[in-house]
Amino acid sequence: MSKRETIVVIGSGAFGTAIAVVIALENRHDVTLLGRDPSLMADLQADGVHDAALPGIALPYALKYSAEPEVLRNASIVLFAMPSQAQADAARQYGPYLAKDAVVMTLAKGIDRSSGSLLTQVLEEELPSHPVAVLSGPGFAADIARGLPTAMAVAASDAALAEHLAQTISGQTFRLYASTDRIGVQLGGALKNVLAIAAGIVEGAGLGESARAALIARGLAEMSRLVVAVGGQADTVRGLSGLGDLVLTATSHQSRNLRFGISLGHGDAPSAFHGGLVEGAYAASVASRLAADHNIDMPVTDAVAAIIDGRLDIRTAMRQLMTRPITTE
Repeated sequence: MSKRETIVVIGSGAFGTAIAVVIALENRHDVTLLGRDPSLMADLQADGVHDAALPGIALPYALKYSAEPEVLRNASIVLFAMPSQAQADAARQYGPYLAKDAVVMTLAKGIDRSSGSLLTQVLEEELPSHPVAVLSGPGFAADIARGLPTAMAVAASDAALAEHLAQTISGQTFRLYASTDRIGVQLGGALKNVLAIAAGIVEGAGLGESARAALIARGLAEMSRLVVAVGGQADTVRGLSGLGDLVLTATSHQSRNLRFGISLGHGDAPSAFHGGLVEGAYAASVASRLAADHNIDMPVTDAVAAIIDGRLDIRTAMRQLMTRPITTE
């Protein structure tokens, strides 16, 4: 049994709220959800539901709510649950309130578009005195908040810290596995969104389930090549934050990235999709550039980036992928 911790989750969207809910369910720790909108925080406290993010799901009595950054001063673990492109700004905004020994964990699955850096690198640059971890893996917010069985990975540079975070945050229905491969865990979380868009394009264009299966397999190979080239571990790609998350987001219509890809496969313009934040749309071009910088061949990722940027139509992309030179598996 880990000691009682004071935990603050910054970001009251679906995923941040779901993580706060699952940690607070067993009342083993003091958990506060920190949001920007005082009226929303007051409504959550009064009503015990977050209809905009998690409709129909009762929030646990033990969960607290605040719009005041001052609640961070006593927090031992702080989870950053805002979108990937907002993490740097959030670190600058909330950093001055963090306790000097607070551990920071990012929950976003993406790559910083402006710098091409992983989010742990972004947070370490903004918060150099705090250890930074990352949580990623196959888990939809609604499933987590409902208490459905979910397993994810938590990675930190220090093995003891990763194990402590896994023990602290895990519960009866939410199981975390510790890792020291922050690179592999993060790239898996970012690239699976890009590949889920590709899977959606396959579905939307009516190319069949065999094509989707082939894409998942070849996409996983792409992911592994880049992870290893950047300094991560191939084994991580075959785990929860790689294969596990890819299978989930490339096959379930709960995935915004998959639905975005389906829209593209139907012939819609990227701007026509109104299904919410699509992290893979930001990550595709960054991942493509990162692959080029490391001289890594990633044809599926390159095709998704080119389609989203308007440089390639789907018919041409499929023809190019299917006429690539035959190689060994």
